[in-house]
Amino acid sequence: MSTDSVAITNLLYRYAECMDNGDFTGAAALFGTARIRIAAGDEGLTDAAGILALWESSVIRYPDGTPRTKHVTTNAIVTIDESGTSASTHSYYDVFQQVDDFALQPIIGGRYHDRFAKVDGKWQWVERDYTLIDLVGDLSHHLTGDIPQ
Repeated sequence: MSTDSVAITNLLYRYAECMDNGDFTGAAALFGTARIRIAAGDEGLTDAAGILALWESSVIRYPDGTPRTKHVTTNAIVTIDESGTSASTHSYYDVFQQVDDFALQPIIGGRYHDRFAKVDGKWQWVERDYTLIDLVGDLSHHLTGDIPQ
């Protein structure tokens, strides 16, 4: 695996770590100036500040400050263009959750389609699509409302 591929997949994993630690500010900062698709259509696009506001208002955090989740990102396919300055990834994710009155279980699974750019020698997100949800379980201990459509 190339150094660039490792750097890109590390961004995927860092996002999961931030989310599971309840560090929504850190997770949002990874997106910098990226466009994030949270629903169909142009009105479904947001930026890092918008996604942070969405997480802060809709993801339940428990007394330890975390959402009591484990985001597992797998099957990352990294494609880097010939110039070495842009890349895309397709990956799978599964989110598991456990709280005192809710046994450990998968609560959602889907795919991430991401685009990246290398700026000043460092990879950064350009775009993420959150709309590729394949499987939905019991999200009642994770979200305050429904998933945006």
